Amino acid sequence: MRLFLFLSLPLYVLDQITKILILKNFEAPNELTGTDHVTVIPGFFDLVRVHNTGIAFGRFNEGATSNIIFTCVTLVALVIIALLWQKNAFPTLLGKLAIALLVSGILGNLTDRLWHGYVVDFLHFYVGEHAWPSFNVADSCICVAAAFLFLTAFQKEPPSEEKDIEA
Repeated sequence: MRLFLFLSLPLYVLDQITKILILKNFEAPNELTGTDHVTVIPGFFDLVRVHNTGIAFGRFNEGATSNIIFTCVTLVALVIIALLWQKNAFPTLLGKLAIALLVSGILGNLTDRLWHGYVVDFLHFYVGEHAWPSFNVADSCICVAAAFLFLTAFQKEPPSEEKDIEA
């Protein structure tokens, strides 16, 4: 539980604060003017304001009901994570870190969907004409969590108390 308090909560708060700052300081994107942006590192990094009703990297962003569908998917994912957590499906420290990051990211984007009707993305990296889709702090947490979960597949499960007794 401490992991959620000291990792998930601060990252969730950071995600929400950064998104509020973007919403207050950048014009909403529109077809005439495009996306408002501030260049931070020329030729590499801009702050932008993008509204995303789809999933990662703006996929399925055009559907009229995509925000509702992905809100439901998110809620189901949170229930599954909670059930797996109760069954100690993430016994290693890396697994626990992954889930703490995953939960903060999921909750950050879920809050946006419920509050705004879209996810606020604002970090835009590019080199010349080649650009990475815009993302946010919550998306970063989810991607790092995915990498950690992948790495846990190669970790040995720590011995449980029952195994110690048998040995």
